[in-house]
Amino acid sequence: MGTHRIITGLFALCCFCLPHLFEAKPFGVYQQQVFVDQLGHGNFTTIQKAIDSVPENNRYWFFINVNAGLYREKIKIPYGKPFIVIIGAGKKITRVEWDDHDSLEQSPTFATDANNTVVKSITFVNTYNFPSKGKINNNPRVAAVAGFIGGDKSAFYSVGFAGIQDTLWDSGGRHYFHRCTIQGAVDFIFGSGQSIYQSCVIQVLAGHVLEGPGYITSQGRNNSEDTNGFVFINCLVFGTGTAFLGRPWRAYSRVLYYNSNLTDVVVPEGWNSSNYWKHENQLTFAEYGCFGSGSNTERRVKWVKKLSESAVQSFADLSFINRDGWIKDLPIAVP
Repeated sequence: MGTHRIITGLFALCCFCLPHLFEAKPFGVYQQQVFVDQLGHGNFTTIQKAIDSVPENNRYWFFINVNAGLYREKIKIPYGKPFIVIIGAGKKITRVEWDDHDSLEQSPTFATDANNTVVKSITFVNTYNFPSKGKINNNPRVAAVAGFIGGDKSAFYSVGFAGIQDTLWDSGGRHYFHRCTIQGAVDFIFGSGQSIYQSCVIQVLAGHVLEGPGYITSQGRNNSEDTNGFVFINCLVFGTGTAFLGRPWRAYSRVLYYNSNLTDVVVPEGWNSSNYWKHENQLTFAEYGCFGSGSNTERRVKWVKKLSESAVQSFADLSFINRDGWIKDLPIAVP
């Protein structure tokens, strides 16, 4: 059928695409739409070929609608292809799997270097060392990234990221994650992104692969002037085994859990200073308004930050990532 343009409001393309079209709001004079289906009922049979069809320096939202199925491929959106929207048929029924692990940089199943990337209703898995059918993994400590997010002004809605170590590389830029599911055991949300995780499910898999506790976050804020950090709002933290809420990747690491359900998967100490034990005063690890069996702060490390209510609100608000209003321009409205 080939790549084609459609005028905003023209929806009569095919039965398969109708549910996707009605989820997106119009942007600009026209949008471009292509469809991925493994059985040949769309424009492409792989997601990467659909991405390859996007023009360099694209300036319009380009929708890639992906039918249900298991896609065995690696996906990369290069820097020169912004404004790509990938929409699956559902987080549980549209999956992309690969198992690279030779190095951190080349391992991601899904990677985007482009600004203005939007993804919805799909799951990315790095299957290397991922536990299956109840089997215990005896060699989990290898970086195997499921998702790398490197561009600015990017959003993810009902997206799954599954792995064991370094699952989600929230590398840099401003990002918004809504109702996403992130699974892992060791540093499985890491990087230097300036990101809000809202109503997300954080599933610890340490009990499947480790003898001791795992680590959920490893944030990479490098100095006191950096604006980045991870903020978890109304999230659920649960799983098997135990885990620290985070440890630093860089000397000024910053993570806040706000109004979130912390189950007993969280170790009583809460946080670990790792290689920065001499610089604990520089770390901003904090909790505010959390609840659940793992939320008791009486045994937390003594250097955990006690933020003022005004400081907490400056982080736990969409303005933390949205001061220039980019979120209102997204083709999928914030719920």
